[in-house]
Amino acid sequence: MRLNDLLQLCADQLKAAGVSFGHGTLNAHDEAAWLVLWRLGLPLDSEIDDRAVTPEQQAQVQALIEERISTRKPAAYLTHEAWLQGVPFYVDERAIVPRSLIAEVLADGTIDAWLSEQTTRVLDLCTGNGSLAVLAAMAWPEVQVTGTDLSPDALAVARINVDRHGLKDRITLVESDGLANVPGSFDLILCNPPYVCQASMDALPAEYRAEPELALAGGADGMDFVRQLFSDAPSRMSEHAVLVLEIGNEVGHFIAAFPELEVVWLDTSAGDDQVLLVTRESLLAML
Repeated sequence: MRLNDLLQLCADQLKAAGVSFGHGTLNAHDEAAWLVLWRLGLPLDSEIDDRAVTPEQQAQVQALIEERISTRKPAAYLTHEAWLQGVPFYVDERAIVPRSLIAEVLADGTIDAWLSEQTTRVLDLCTGNGSLAVLAAMAWPEVQVTGTDLSPDALAVARINVDRHGLKDRITLVESDGLANVPGSFDLILCNPPYVCQASMDALPAEYRAEPELALAGGADGMDFVRQLFSDAPSRMSEHAVLVLEIGNEVGHFIAAFPELEVVWLDTSAGDDQVLLVTRESLLAML
């Protein structure tokens, strides 16, 4: 069999099985390419050509595709690797698969206008596998980053990524329920919190249910964590600090919960109503 034929076969199998995507790929073809190339030990940017695939290699690929279909685990949990803004991260079932849109505004400099030379301390709240903390440290080599999470399991995964990228001297990991165990003042807070409302949680495909519920579920309207965050954050923010928050598809619930809050919506590949920026001044005005 040829590589291009094998990839098409696998894509057809994934599509026929009705698996769900969204953990690094958006369709059956791209997911099949990821799994096929990874299983064959080829770079993920390899050309899909007509090179020969041995029967043994084909069997190995088919076994991986069958595992993806039967378990409904995201592909990243099978390969133990996910990519965000071109940066590789280790991941397993202890942490959510990294896909935060905040990574885009870190990489493209969208929020740089709200920062200054006085921006030296960054907090990545709900760090999960540590990907945003790592990307922040890469974006601003002069800052110190604290990554926090309620889950010690997630922090163990974050530790792998911090060490992998040689950032242990610049990223500190802390176990904390929200801001409870995070003293000090920060110039920038990044947060991709659990924000999925209960109705959406009930409708999640199996691939999303394979992830830690703690990292997803945000209560009846998805805003439970955010309410506490907005109440606590000003006391942890320096005078001109800003908070960058992802709320995904819950914009309606967010506006209903905080109708008077002045925020700046940031453009992302998913639209201009998924990630927002709010100043300390605006949070204080709401309290």
